[in-house]
Amino acid sequence: MSQNKYTVIPFGPQHPVLPEPVHLRFVVDEDKIVDVVPNLGYVHRGIERGCEINDYKRNIYLCERVCGICNYIHGMTYSEAIEKVTGAEVPARAKYLRVIWSELGRLQSHLLWLGLFADAIGFESLFMQVWRDREVILTLNEKTNGHRIHLETNAIGGCRKDIDESLAKAYVEDLAVVRGKMENLRSVFYKDSALRAKTEGKGVLPKGKAAFLGAVGPTIRGSGVKTDTRMTGYEAYGALDFEPIVHEGEDAYSRMLVRYDEVFQSFDLIDKALKEMPEGPVLDKNTRFPEGTAIVRSEQPRGELFYYVEGNGTNKLSRCKIRTPTAANIPPLVSMLIGNEVPDIPTIIHSIDPCISCTERFVQVRKEEN
Repeated sequence: MSQNKYTVIPFGPQHPVLPEPVHLRFVVDEDKIVDVVPNLGYVHRGIERGCEINDYKRNIYLCERVCGICNYIHGMTYSEAIEKVTGAEVPARAKYLRVIWSELGRLQSHLLWLGLFADAIGFESLFMQVWRDREVILTLNEKTNGHRIHLETNAIGGCRKDIDESLAKAYVEDLAVVRGKMENLRSVFYKDSALRAKTEGKGVLPKGKAAFLGAVGPTIRGSGVKTDTRMTGYEAYGALDFEPIVHEGEDAYSRMLVRYDEVFQSFDLIDKALKEMPEGPVLDKNTRFPEGTAIVRSEQPRGELFYYVEGNGTNKLSRCKIRTPTAANIPPLVSMLIGNEVPDIPTIIHSIDPCISCTERFVQVRKEEN
């Protein structure tokens, strides 16, 4: 393409509307985006290498810090992988607890995103209302284990904590309050003409292209594809009649509605898990060292999370490979940006709920290979 006809605009890694430090180079024809080149590598932290240096049990806490917002499911997925290679049997009650805390994490993540998305498109009052309601979820975290963000109840073979009767009552009562407040905002998310004008038709990702490019999570479900790792029935999801939320709009508005509706689905899953959770122990203590390989997939708020571990019979792993949802959603993001206009960039980037610090663990390996 002729460089005289087009303008190149660098965007990021630091920008007032960017939630994460990603650098994008936009090639534009006046206001129309004709090409996008992503450039990652600003926050690589060496976590995968750290998993090979630490004792495999301590890696739970390291993996929970891949992403602060999604911390619980990271620790749970790593624990599942180690359980596979050590033969640990997870008690039935612990499987329900893991679902409850996974969905609590999904709630606080989606509420955080809904607020940030509202702020990015100019709805500051909506942003403050959603984040006010999210505080109830963080207080529930604190009641569970003393931390507002990092729950840290994972253990290899089950859970380190349990939910007693008084805490279960607090879950039911407090989540009912948040449900009511979020229900009061339904008309804004579904009917507000200004919000729809800023999101409908922006960042269109057709169903076929979403599947071809490997999109995951609300990004692909907002394009009408019925896929969700929870459908495999891991932990207690198989006993809870789970069905994924899907919207057919294929745009930023549709991806927003998927997350909004998943908030209510999480309420329902937590309520049902609390009612059906059996009595019994919550931890099968493991004394075996990991040996062999295992692959585990789970559903983060942003989409499919993938863990591969390789044990050699010692207390240190030979390999731990993590692929996060944002890594899968970068190619679809590039596709959905092309053809839109420069003012739509913040809306489209936010619509995949990017977490770049989760994504950048492949950079060091790539440099060594080169």
